[in-house]
Amino acid sequence: MEPQIQYAKTSDGVSIAYWTLGEGPPFVHMENFPINHVRSEWQDPDRRRWYERLAERRMIVRFDHRGTGLSGGDASTFSLEALTADLEAVVDDRGLERFALFGWLNSGPVAIRYAVNHPERLSHLLLWCTMARPSEMMNLTGSDGMMQLMVKDWVLFTEAYVHQGLGWAEGEAAHRTAALMRDSVSPAVWAAAGAAVYGFDVTDLLPRVNVQTLVLDRRQISPSSLGTAAGAYRAMLESAAKELASSIPDARLVLLEGEAVVAYLGDTDSVLDAISEFLGDDEALTDEVASEAATFRTIFFTDVEGSTALIQRLGDAQGRDLMREHERITRECLGSHGGRELKTSGDGFMASFSSATKALECAIVMQKAFAERNESAEVPFEVRIGLNAGEPIAEEVAHGEEDLFGTPVIMAARIMAKAAGGEILTSETVRGLVAGKGFLFTDRGEVEMRGFEDPVRLYEVRWGSSG
Repeated sequence: MEPQIQYAKTSDGVSIAYWTLGEGPPFVHMENFPINHVRSEWQDPDRRRWYERLAERRMIVRFDHRGTGLSGGDASTFSLEALTADLEAVVDDRGLERFALFGWLNSGPVAIRYAVNHPERLSHLLLWCTMARPSEMMNLTGSDGMMQLMVKDWVLFTEAYVHQGLGWAEGEAAHRTAALMRDSVSPAVWAAAGAAVYGFDVTDLLPRVNVQTLVLDRRQISPSSLGTAAGAYRAMLESAAKELASSIPDARLVLLEGEAVVAYLGDTDSVLDAISEFLGDDEALTDEVASEAATFRTIFFTDVEGSTALIQRLGDAQGRDLMREHERITRECLGSHGGRELKTSGDGFMASFSSATKALECAIVMQKAFAERNESAEVPFEVRIGLNAGEPIAEEVAHGEEDLFGTPVIMAARIMAKAAGGEILTSETVRGLVAGKGFLFTDRGEVEMRGFEDPVRLYEVRWGSSG
């Protein structure tokens, strides 16, 4: 059923069209300004399916910015402040005291500005395929030829923009988006919106974001797109994502595989999984299965080998830079494989996974990433990884976060301590859980573990350079 359109009034008197879908924690989903039309986009089967899946565990809120779609206003007020006021009007009209906010492409700066102005209202900030300075992206696509085409043939321009400007080759999906552009704005409004977005720059705001933040992007560039506008576009988006994640305090970066700029095309499952993990729910399980399986986890420990001596040799400043690089790679791998970060000590992480397969895949990708980094690094370092699985004790700690305790956790830490740099060691339990999944193991025999009466059989995971 199509959601019912409602209207909110901004502080400067503009009517903003919006709808809501689903029940649960609120999730405000901003689209790529100015391609906004809350009614027309619902007719797109890919977008509709995306919203419906997001709404399975939460309430989705979608709105048209002023001057676009079904909202009022005109092109004279497309400032960053005015677009933020549109968001403020909708969440106030809906009475949302605290919510998650999703912004992508041109709406990303609006989301960032709101996060800085109203950190107490946001539970989470999610930034998808966006950047602090949209002008950098527009320089790739805002040629004089395109502007002349817009004036001469608006229909042809919208089709060309979707293919060149957004780097799409998605056939029918691209045609639907071009049609949505034409529903959303006129050529004059499009030109005014482009001029406004060109001036957006929230770089100085990034260090002031005090909200749990997830930066999401896709990183794969096909060989055929290398050296083309589409290839340059994808490469710049990835670079922008890394800049956001490195500039926003404690932001998590997740780079997923694929080329689609929009989340609702391509591998949407991986995007939904990353969002679900970040928001703290699990859409892969029904409530009944979750209640039975929630206590069984794969526990994952990492440690930079010889970190203390390394930092003493390099000095505190350079040593900290090195640890930040370790943290970035680790968090990227955890995020893209559904791992939940529980603790970090600077030179090591504790994480948990609901899937032993995902945990091992994450460990392998992580070791390969560190090995690739070391090939060209002046100061190499190696990370050891240990995994165990079982039913730990789960307790809620500060701010609703979860921590795990008990024998399975202690065992995982002991296993990690037995690994050398560049190695992945697992218990027999983990090996049994992933039997038949294609992983290669070397039996390391029974090993005495401090604090455990009986010796424990360990297995080394062969991940490439190690096996």
